[in-house]
Amino acid sequence: MSLQSSIATAAGKSSYWFLHTFRNGGSSLPGKITLKLDPNILDELGKNYDVIVITGTNGKTLTTALTVSVLKEKYDNVLTNPSGSNMEQGIVTTFLTAKRGRNERPLAVLEVDEANVIKVTQHIKPKAFVFTNIFRDQMDRYGEIYTTYKKILDGVALAPNATVIANGDAPIFHSVNLPNPMIYYGFNNQADGDIKATPNTDGVLCPRCQHILHYNFITYANLGKYFCPHCGYKRPELNYQVTKLTELTPKSSSFEIDGEPMKIEIGGVYNIYNALAAYAVGRFMGVTPAQAQKAFQRDERIFGRQEEIKVNDKLVTLILVKNPVGLNQVLDTIATDKDPISFVGLLNANYADGIDTSWIWDGDFERLTQLNIKKYITGGERYKDITFRLQVAGVPDEDHMVEPNLDKVVEMIDDLPTKKVYICATYTAMLQLRKIFASKGFIEGGME
Repeated sequence: MSLQSSIATAAGKSSYWFLHTFRNGGSSLPGKITLKLDPNILDELGKNYDVIVITGTNGKTLTTALTVSVLKEKYDNVLTNPSGSNMEQGIVTTFLTAKRGRNERPLAVLEVDEANVIKVTQHIKPKAFVFTNIFRDQMDRYGEIYTTYKKILDGVALAPNATVIANGDAPIFHSVNLPNPMIYYGFNNQADGDIKATPNTDGVLCPRCQHILHYNFITYANLGKYFCPHCGYKRPELNYQVTKLTELTPKSSSFEIDGEPMKIEIGGVYNIYNALAAYAVGRFMGVTPAQAQKAFQRDERIFGRQEEIKVNDKLVTLILVKNPVGLNQVLDTIATDKDPISFVGLLNANYADGIDTSWIWDGDFERLTQLNIKKYITGGERYKDITFRLQVAGVPDEDHMVEPNLDKVVEMIDDLPTKKVYICATYTAMLQLRKIFASKGFIEGGME
């Protein structure tokens, strides 16, 4: 290690120690300090690791957690960034916290922001990339879905020997021929038909001839078994597949992968995709189906992702939402709850959320009026936007309370008429809310 790298590493580790000893944590600042002193520090920090990069729009954090859980069935030394700090500085901090094993080459399973893939591969050549999905998200940062995919591919191009483990049900991931070895995962749990995606669905044009894609079946949004009746373009053959959905509840999902029964302690079809991705990585790394099944039995619920918080006599479920597709999947999951509920929608528009909030108009908030919801609260920094959106969706004014201040929102939970409360919040609103819950003793820690 060069003198510059040694100084940078020492400064980063010292700042991490200070923040976690005296300031209740911090996953970006140590990396920022280290990068300031040595912009190429990842050359040194990551050189002895087998790295798996997980990227895409939705599901990165849970996919990463499930992948780590699966790999730990076979490997002892797995480094990861569990707090979801997925920019370059957060990844540097992750390596700074590493504790090296003695006998085996260590693994690093890293959640990486789409635009930061190239910042990793400029210094580290991953063993594998995992592509979860690409939907419209943070239009101010990414633009349309093809722009986002181009950012990812620019990074992948620097690692042509890495295996790409991609969601085969997403048409965009089969649209460019890559030199990399390819593994595809997806769903094969329905009989074939001939349908089209609903109007205004992104990414349903054939990448070869630009005609509208058809589907034998759709799981959600533009994901499914697609084909083009005009030129013959179709979904690739799947290496790993969900063959059956057994039972879906708000808290769990039972299903089969290649005929093997699996269960995860989190609801939603979209989270089954995350588990399937983790399974595919595990099989690629030599983990058996039985070992993956055992790993899934652990409760890998991540902060802000269907996190359950006991607030006095209320059971609060905190769910991150950030784009229309994710929101709609969350509403599908909430709809499986048979009990009466209260709904809280919190909207911020900081950089980490995406400053463009127009996405709320593409989300199916009209669905809320069809659910067994007794009371609504809207709040956050952009409370006027989310309040108006729910009013347009048909939420009755007499059942709808508005409170911008999140401290007061937490106080209002006690007075809600239902035992179960679902809070859908954008990223920074979720973090702010967790800090309030932590300050009141409902959870431990505000960030990780």
